[in-house]
Amino acid sequence: MSRIWVTGYRTYELGVFKDNDTKVAVLKYALKIRLKEQLDQGMDWIITGGQPGVELWTVDVAQELKEEYPKLKVALFVPFEGFGKNWKEGNQGKLAKAKAAADFYAPVFKGDYQGPFQLKGYQEFILEHTDGAFLVYDTEFEGKSLYDDKAIKDFQQKAPYPLSRLDMDQLQDYANDYQEAINEEKWNS
Repeated sequence: MSRIWVTGYRTYELGVFKDNDTKVAVLKYALKIRLKEQLDQGMDWIITGGQPGVELWTVDVAQELKEEYPKLKVALFVPFEGFGKNWKEGNQGKLAKAKAAADFYAPVFKGDYQGPFQLKGYQEFILEHTDGAFLVYDTEFEGKSLYDDKAIKDFQQKAPYPLSRLDMDQLQDYANDYQEAINEEKWNS
């Protein structure tokens, strides 16, 4: 599996409204560990979108991982050309930073938003151009990733498509590990 689709919760679904929220640090910590596992199993492309939250944090984490895994590449796909243009300035800046950091960037559809068919077409495109998915999503805590989860399940009916998840219980375990690492770092300083 060399091309892995990484997606998951949006910032607001996690109650994250500031970049320095501890939840962001924990999620990036968890993403780094889980993506390293994928890299050690042969992943060389992270494919993600431009949504604020897991997708943009994934681009940040990938940039850090490139120091240890220089062959790692990041492709950033968005559903349509005008994606994000109506967002608040801060989120537009984060998307622009992710575009600049990506090894490849492209919209799936030309032009601005025209209808839900673009979002469904985006999912289909991503599924057809990746070898598996890593989804930060828990079915007990629904969010917009419910649609990605459903699209993946439907796709799995047609073709083998591995799915790895990071759910809330696992995130809590990572939060505990992260806190222990911070405490140990303070103790050793």
